[in-house]
Amino acid sequence: MKRLKITQVKSGIGRTKRQKDTLTALGFKRLNQSIEIESNPAIDGMIDKVKHLLTIEEI
Repeated sequence: MKRLKITQVKSGIGRTKRQKDTLTALGFKRLNQSIEIESNPAIDGMIDKVKHLLTIEEI
């Protein structure tokens, strides 16, 4: 599986509860935080729902 480095670049304030919950499920706690995570279909689906708030790099 490929590893991804994901950074939250836009705030979850003013977003729907579903999008906020998705950010939390991915592991984000604050703005400009980066996480490294293994890609799988479930993670890819979560990223797709909030991709407008994130930047994604393949490691």
